[in-house]
Amino acid sequence: MGDITDPYEEVIEMAVEKFIPSQEMLAGPEEQMTGDAADCAAHEPYALMVLGDSMAPEFLDGEIIVIAPNRPPHDGAFVVAYHNDDYIFRQFVQVEQRYFLRPLNEHYPTEEVPGPEVVKGLIIQKQGRGKEGRKHRKHYA
Repeated sequence: MGDITDPYEEVIEMAVEKFIPSQEMLAGPEEQMTGDAADCAAHEPYALMVLGDSMAPEFLDGEIIVIAPNRPPHDGAFVVAYHNDDYIFRQFVQVEQRYFLRPLNEHYPTEEVPGPEVVKGLIIQKQGRGKEGRKHRKHYA
């Protein structure tokens, strides 16, 4: 059998070596890229490092997550959202016609949001910390 490679391995390797925030992550919604570059970049997965313990125990400080932008969220999905003028990593929860961003760590508050439009991307993969992280990879979405 041939060697099967993970399509996001290169993205994760780059993120582990050096995090370079995208233009969208640096700018507010009104300052984002425009034109063909924005169309292309808006659909490319990107990697971020988890900071803090708000999503523990599933996502630990220092782990790398891969985000697929422009995918509609579903109840229970792990997402990156833009809320209160900041990007936040949480679990998207829908209860009837109400929407919430919930941390997994109970020491952080769950916040109600206006709707799924606050979601900027779905977490599709995580990798553990350091060189051993390759052995601790998990896929989502």
